[in-house]
Amino acid sequence: MASFTDDFNRADNTDLGAGWVQVSGFWAIVSNQLSPGSDGGTIILRAAGAMDSSDHSAQVTIAATTPASHGVWCRGNSNISNGYLWRNDGSSWDLFSVVSGTFTVIGSYAAAAAPGDVAKLQAVGSTIKGFVNGVQRVSVTDTSVAAGTSVGLRSTSSAAIRFDDFAAADVTAGVTLGAAAEADGAQTLAGSKTGPLGTPVESDAAQALIGAKAATLLTAAAAETAQGLTASTSQSLAAASSSETAQPLAGAKTATLGVAVETSTARPLTKAGGHGIDSIIAGTPHSVWAVGRAHTPAWTAGTPRT
Repeated sequence: MASFTDDFNRADNTDLGAGWVQVSGFWAIVSNQLSPGSDGGTIILRAAGAMDSSDHSAQVTIAATTPASHGVWCRGNSNISNGYLWRNDGSSWDLFSVVSGTFTVIGSYAAAAAPGDVAKLQAVGSTIKGFVNGVQRVSVTDTSVAAGTSVGLRSTSSAAIRFDDFAAADVTAGVTLGAAAEADGAQTLAGSKTGPLGTPVESDAAQALIGAKAATLLTAAAAETAQGLTASTSQSLAAASSSETAQPLAGAKTATLGVAVETSTARPLTKAGGHGIDSIIAGTPHSVWAVGRAHTPAWTAGTPRT
């Protein structure tokens, strides 16, 4: 596989060195960049060495730009009258097929070139691709130019245009990879990774739940009917272990009196000493009081006689 690079980091000179062939016009190195001069017209530069195959790429950095045609070639012949060109004219990137000096647009990307843009053109088989800053902007199938091993640049001769860091290399398509000769160990992952969990080899004891936890209850498998209580149950009271002193009642208490067990009939008293009455018996059957007629000294009543 062939490759070619140039960063142009050398003294200002109109001699670009052995790596280049100035097909037309005058090119020069100015301030470590490639200048297409300022004579006007279109000029062409080709790498002196050829690529090994027609499947290759070429790229260049647009260090300074102006609205004028300038870009990169690949799959060209020695004077680049055949090949493919990826160039910008100040308004769009256009992909051309070039056959015997006739330019045909086969793809476009609308954008003006900007300082620092990296323009890359790749041809592999019939697939031709144009890139800007590593992003594919055009890809077409074209068989106009089937072979060619020259790479290079084409530009309007203008002091406002500068190129830098040219690179070209063969592209090998469809290479079958062989079996790996060795394998590296797995590297530690940063961040997190998820995957199916295996069967646990041990389990920890359940931890106490903090707060409340709720879950949907399953449908009851059976229901019990409440049974009514019948009859009564009794229990012997044990002897009191202590007693309380009765407390006096405040206020009054009344109760219905029972029937008297006996009665006494009141006897009228008569004047003593009259009508031959010597005594009067008064009281209950259990006692007798005697009163005699008046005399001097007066009668006295003693204690009852039974």
